[in-house]
Amino acid sequence: MKLYEGGRSLAGAVVTVDGAPLDPRFDIKRFSPAGFEWTYEGDGPRQLALALLADHLGDPARALALTDWFMHKVVAVLDNAWQLTSEEIEVALRNAQG
Repeated sequence: MKLYEGGRSLAGAVVTVDGAPLDPRFDIKRFSPAGFEWTYEGDGPRQLALALLADHLGDPARALALTDWFMHKVVAVLDNAWQLTSEEIEVALRNAQG
């Protein structure tokens, strides 16, 4: 099970997966040149949603298709510092389809 964590530092928003930096996946789509954000809806949270889904699913096309939904339902409501497990992401995705 993977652990995704986000927090803020003097350098800005930092997101890791199992302790390593999460790839923003600009190769799939660049929503935000500034990188990740959360707690609201916009380009930074959309980039985080895409990166989380791409890492979790391993399917860039499916991740991109679900990005807006995941941004609205999960990323926009994260706390300032947060943790998400791969299991929690999977539950959210099942709820999207149900």
